[in-house]
Amino acid sequence: METSQIKELIQEEVRTLDQFLELADYTNAVNDALRETGWSLPTSVDFRIHWIKMRAKRHLFFYLASESARKFKVKQFSLEQRFKHYMLLVKSMDEEFEAAKEEHPEEFAGAEAYALFGSKIDAGFAYDQFGSDITYDIEQEVIITPSDD
Repeated sequence: METSQIKELIQEEVRTLDQFLELADYTNAVNDALRETGWSLPTSVDFRIHWIKMRAKRHLFFYLASESARKFKVKQFSLEQRFKHYMLLVKSMDEEFEAAKEEHPEEFAGAEAYALFGSKIDAGFAYDQFGSDITYDIEQEVIITPSDD
C-alpha cells in the first residue's frame, strides 16, 4: 500500500472529523506513524498496514485534542468533554499499540524472529574425550551445537 492510499483510507475512516483536519495533518500523521514504528511505505504486509493506519489516526486524534485543549467554553457549551474524549481515545490506542508490540516483537525489531534471541558463545576452552586441552589446536572450531560426549 502506498502513502497516498493510506491517507485516503484514513480520511474515509475519520469521516466527519475531516472537516477539522487539513491535508497536511494526514501527511504529518502518516509520517509520525512511520517514524514511530520504524517501517516505510510502500508495504504489502497487512499487520504493518493496520498499525501504520492506527498510529496515524492516533496522531490525528492527538492533533484534535491539542486544538481542543485551549478552548474551555463557548456560549456556555463545555468543550472539556471533547478534549477528554480525544485523550481517552489516544490513551486507549497507545495501550493497544503497546500490546501489539509485546505480542509481535518480530514485526517491530526490524529483524527476523530467529534473530531476536541471543547467540551461543562458547567459553573458549576445548577438551577432547580424554580431557586433554585442545583449545589452541589449528583445526579447533567454536562448538555451536551440543554433542553426545
